[in-house]
Amino acid sequence: MKIARVYGKDDLRLEEEETPKIVNANDALIKTKRVGICGSDVHLYHGENPLAVLPRVMGHEVVGEVVEIGSSVKSLKKGDHIVVEPIKYCGKCYACRHGMPNVCKDLSVFGVHEDGGMREYFTVPEKQCYVLDKKLDWDTAVLAEPYTIGANSTFRGNVGIGDKLLIQGAGPIGICILKLAKIKGAEVMISDIVSEKLEFAKQNGADRVVNVLNENIKRAIKDWTDGEGVNKVIDAVCTTKTFELGFDVTSPAGTIVVLGFSEDDAQIKQLPITKKQLTVVGSRLQAYQFANVIRLMENGNLKSDGLITHKFKFEEVQKAFDFIDKYPEEVKKMVLTFGD
Repeated sequence: MKIARVYGKDDLRLEEEETPKIVNANDALIKTKRVGICGSDVHLYHGENPLAVLPRVMGHEVVGEVVEIGSSVKSLKKGDHIVVEPIKYCGKCYACRHGMPNVCKDLSVFGVHEDGGMREYFTVPEKQCYVLDKKLDWDTAVLAEPYTIGANSTFRGNVGIGDKLLIQGAGPIGICILKLAKIKGAEVMISDIVSEKLEFAKQNGADRVVNVLNENIKRAIKDWTDGEGVNKVIDAVCTTKTFELGFDVTSPAGTIVVLGFSEDDAQIKQLPITKKQLTVVGSRLQAYQFANVIRLMENGNLKSDGLITHKFKFEEVQKAFDFIDKYPEEVKKMVLTFGD
């Protein structure tokens, strides 16, 4: 079978390897159908992911078909369509006991700490497989994992009916957050510096869009909220500047959701946090979001809606990464296809 592996900075190799066999009784052998390329995959390819261990097969947005199951597998059968939950956790540490296996002390992420889906076949534990309705096309199904990021961040922000939410960044994750926030009943403002991205956000339900190059974001928020401030902020840009902005524009009793991994120092005063009794939470990956996202996709409440803009055959994986590097503003979601 063919397999794509990163050996170092900008060193991606398409190689031949034997198809894996089931070793553990609770594993399943999966034939890969689609793999989404995430921004974190691009960072890993360029040697900019400090959490990754190389060499590594990337790919954590993965859907495929079950071709074989281990002797102890009960919930899967040959021919099932599945999406992979890309986290492995201990189930016993403090985080796991408190419903946050996504930050388990022994967390292992598919495609980051262990080999992921950019290969024609792979084995994975049964508990990391969620069965999909076969009526759901592969191009929609592969968006399940990105949608769980939106689901987790809106869950962490306790986003709901009547909330006025600011999403900073109208890239793929920003759009996923937008869609989940609208399903949960929030009014949404979304900001960016690219007009085309903001237009796409409007098409996907944004109530107000702000191009921060042309409009003062603080003034726009003041006008939109009658001076109160937004109730929730989710930062999908993840710069020091956007992180700091949240503390200035959030209303009393509001919540700021942080997605970034930057280690740069930020200038945050204590006064707004205390005076407004703000809640500041992190959101990493997802915890227990797959079942609900899959239900929403199968019911037609979550669709691709133009989010996938480019597809390359798996054998053209190098061309896919080169295209993203050359035309970053043209790509919303890039998907690798297998066998079709």
